[in-house]
Amino acid sequence: MNNRRAAFWLLYLPPMAWLGLFFLAPLLLMAAFSFRANMRGELLQWWTPTLAQYQSLLTESGYWRLLGISAGMALAVAASATVLAYPLAYFLAFRAGRRAGLYLALLLVPFWTSFLLRVMAWKFLLGSEGGINSLLIYLHLIQEPLTALLYNRTAVVITLVYVWVPFSALPILAALQRVDPALFEAAADLGAPPLRQFTRVALPLSLPGVLAAFFMAFIPTIGEYVTPLLIGGSSGSMYGNIIQDFFTKSTDWPLGSALSLVMLVGTLVLVAVAVRLIDVPRLIE
Repeated sequence: MNNRRAAFWLLYLPPMAWLGLFFLAPLLLMAAFSFRANMRGELLQWWTPTLAQYQSLLTESGYWRLLGISAGMALAVAASATVLAYPLAYFLAFRAGRRAGLYLALLLVPFWTSFLLRVMAWKFLLGSEGGINSLLIYLHLIQEPLTALLYNRTAVVITLVYVWVPFSALPILAALQRVDPALFEAAADLGAPPLRQFTRVALPLSLPGVLAAFFMAFIPTIGEYVTPLLIGGSSGSMYGNIIQDFFTKSTDWPLGSALSLVMLVGTLVLVAVAVRLIDVPRLIE
């Protein structure tokens, strides 16, 4: 028993220490900075806590409006990526056969390149001289390049959907692989057509993976700032961009910390409400 306990703590303490040092400690520091009046003086000097930053947030409606826009964009990206990823996962689980490993490797090929390079590729693709405009001009569908394809929130959503589809397919695939194929055979023996088999067997049993895929895309997207910066421009800014500006350009870490904490709490509340409203075990039954 003592050996098992020692092995448990030996395996348990290092990751917990790592998590506390590089995840919890920065969060606590950010929360502390949000109660600081300004950045005058030493970085870690003692300061008198104040709610001035949160009062600024309450009086400035632009922050809340941008947070709502970012939440809506994250919802659109997560829903679109999940819907597009489901057929891929279904094909890999039930139709790919022996080539499933090869197709899965092809699905993961984008992970082998830098995230920044993938985003920049979409910038070139959507640009005035990019692939889409060049094709449309070649087909004589337009006379001049379309400028509306880039530097707006639609371009940001399209790019982020592309980024998150491979990620979203993985938890759905994991859920579908746990479905017993004998259930489809039983449903077919009872006279259920393929569509009925999907809606009554595959979809309900894969809902945990679907929800995991949705939140996997939703949570990082709501605070995204790299893609809006490169693809969205000034017209496609998201909530994460103003946080970045306060930490870099304005050097207003207290206000940036308050904005970050509000986004974190808001995201956790949304996830908690969604999990509370969606009774996954009941849906599976």
